[in-house]
Amino acid sequence: MPARPVRRLLPFAALAAATALVLSACAAPGSDGEGGELVWSIEGANLSAGHMDPQVSQLDVSGMVQRAVLDSLVFQEADGTFSPWLAKSWEVSPDSTEYTFVLRDDVTFTDGEKFDAAAVKANFDRIVDPETASAQAASMLGADFYEGTEVVDDYTVTVTFTQPYAPFLQAASTPQLGFYSPAVLAKSADKLKAGGPDVTVGTGPFELTDYTPDQEIVYTRNDDYAWGPHDAKAPKFETLRVEIQPEASVRTGVVTSGEADLASNIPPNLAKDLGDGITVDSIEYPGLPYSLYLNEKYGVFADEKVRQAFARGVDIDAAVEEIYFGQFPRAWSILGSTTPGYDASLEGSWPFDQDAANALLDEAGWTARDADGIRTKDGKRLSVRWIAWTPVPDDRAALANAIQSDLKEIGFEVQREVLEPGAYNEQYEPKTFDLTDWGFSGVDPDLLRSHLHTDGFQNASQVSDPEIDALLEKAVATSDQDERNELYTQLQQWNATYTAIVPLYSPSAITAVGDRVEGLQYDLYGRPLFYDVTVG
Repeated sequence: MPARPVRRLLPFAALAAATALVLSACAAPGSDGEGGELVWSIEGANLSAGHMDPQVSQLDVSGMVQRAVLDSLVFQEADGTFSPWLAKSWEVSPDSTEYTFVLRDDVTFTDGEKFDAAAVKANFDRIVDPETASAQAASMLGADFYEGTEVVDDYTVTVTFTQPYAPFLQAASTPQLGFYSPAVLAKSADKLKAGGPDVTVGTGPFELTDYTPDQEIVYTRNDDYAWGPHDAKAPKFETLRVEIQPEASVRTGVVTSGEADLASNIPPNLAKDLGDGITVDSIEYPGLPYSLYLNEKYGVFADEKVRQAFARGVDIDAAVEEIYFGQFPRAWSILGSTTPGYDASLEGSWPFDQDAANALLDEAGWTARDADGIRTKDGKRLSVRWIAWTPVPDDRAALANAIQSDLKEIGFEVQREVLEPGAYNEQYEPKTFDLTDWGFSGVDPDLLRSHLHTDGFQNASQVSDPEIDALLEKAVATSDQDERNELYTQLQQWNATYTAIVPLYSPSAITAVGDRVEGLQYDLYGRPLFYDVTVG
């Protein structure tokens, strides 16, 4: 029988009906013995390297798995609006510097602690504490803009910023700003990065009951759960067993054989061959596409013409089409097409053109060539070092090979180093590299501030431009969405010329689902939501 085709589900449109379905109030486990186990195969290779805490980790997988434990103040709907979750209601001051939340009074952590205003304050203060060493979550909480959290009464809390901070509600909907038990924060905060039973304790629909690093995480249903989005109650199955299987072929194998009920992060070349009985859901990530970051403060990328030649010298369309089988669209901007503020006018604006790339390099003075055909200038080769974080999936290795091959044709050498996390950080932190790579999911375009602001914690390109800083600072402080979109349009168009970041493709969260699973839905990032799932 023919393979079932991959379905394209776009978060802000096609997910609307799905979100409505998953957020319908779900019945609690009944006396008829509803239960069973769902096995979920994930990549998860670096979770054991101190990435079990979404308040600290920058890995998407951390938030993906710990959403089972960590609830949020608000829930973001498919249309981008927000609805109650742990907060029943909220008010935002006219200048967007104060957010006051009225909390539910019936929520408890799985260790018996009450969820209240003091718990909100303890978690938010912990995130911004320098000793916590949070980067992403602290940035989402406003970083230097965060003035503090005030306990107004037991179930009312006000979060204050030193300047208008428009992205806060979106940030408050994520697992990065989810909530741990205050008892854990008081006694075991230093153990949260490693995670485990009695440490990873939240108010969520599941409790983490067993963890074997690099092998599996076991979550057991929180039978008392009755406070999910739209009053969702405890899931209908009892055990969520997360198997950590870094090899994509293993993940596809276990879901095809029925050893797993669903598998995440399936590459397109494997997704197309899973066969009948497996549903494949593909949801394009919002945020910053998978991109290359050109370090302008270290070597040859200080010259804008060299950066531009690099971008124009790669046949991105052909490589992405061949490697991703048309499932991942080629990216034209530093915001993906499903991200608010995306500038569609950039599509087609900087196509593959080796003649143009050669002309730019000639203008930059790289006119001679050595015996290998690599351009030279003042006796130096036109060579750059690309550092990559292991593990590297086969598809991205193939893409890197295509990039290296294309650039060699114009006399541009790319030497790629695949490094273990420790060795990678030894070069990343002092920025002793020419380029590196990643994608970064996020619904609010404020994520560009961490990548392009002079003080951005992910500014791998080392951009330092007062005008760009001013645009980013104005955008984060502006509540009017149309005005914000215009500011982010300016930033996208600036990068298309300046070429600090070279976007390659917009990845999707591809999940393979076995036929025992019914009612599975996804959040805006393509991460599974289990509220309404039954396991046959």
